[in-house]
Amino acid sequence: MADEDVNGDSDEVQQEKSQKKTAKYDSGAADLEKVTDYAEEKEISSSEGFSSAMTIIGDRRNKEAAEKKAKEKELLKVSINKEDVEIIMKEMEINRNLAEQTLREHRGEVVEALITLTS
Repeated sequence: MADEDVNGDSDEVQQEKSQKKTAKYDSGAADLEKVTDYAEEKEISSSEGFSSAMTIIGDRRNKEAAEKKAKEKELLKVSINKEDVEIIMKEMEINRNLAEQTLREHRGEVVEALITLTS
């Protein structure tokens, strides 16, 4: 009894206080768990949007690559003179591939190709 009077609390009262503290901390942990669950769900849903965006970007790149290949095939059909390629290479000091490509883009017109390369 002397100990109870000195501390001012009995063992039962101290146990109730510790249980309240534990319950308080447990409810805080539960709240934290709810918040982290919500954040994880949001992260998962945003990653789904990210993957669909990446799919769209990939599709666009594939489409652009296909268009580029089709354009290159069309350019290969254009006939050009080797002499014209040599003139462009010599005058503009560029490599053969660039000279041929520019000349093909301008349907074999040397003057138009040179104008494009100078501007």
